[in-house]
Amino acid sequence: MIETQYERSMKPEPTPITMPQQSAKVIGAGIATIGLAGVGTGIGIVFGALILGYSRNPSIKQQLFAYAILGFALVEAIALFCLMICFLLLFS
Repeated sequence: MIETQYERSMKPEPTPITMPQQSAKVIGAGIATIGLAGVGTGIGIVFGALILGYSRNPSIKQQLFAYAILGFALVEAIALFCLMICFLLLFS
């Protein structure tokens, strides 16, 4: 279908993003990435506890490793949520 001049004129013009809005987006995305520092600490704590538990009782190595992988996955999910919020703030 061919668009007429009248139909083209009825479409609303997109509003440009002003500088304060863009800077607020960038600041918000930076604040959202602060959670990644906690994720790095959490991963270190999980695997540090794995090494400590294995050194205390090597016979339960498989069970400890399964718990460590579960802990790693849960901590990593927090990182993915932080990055998702960051990208939503930047690109929406």
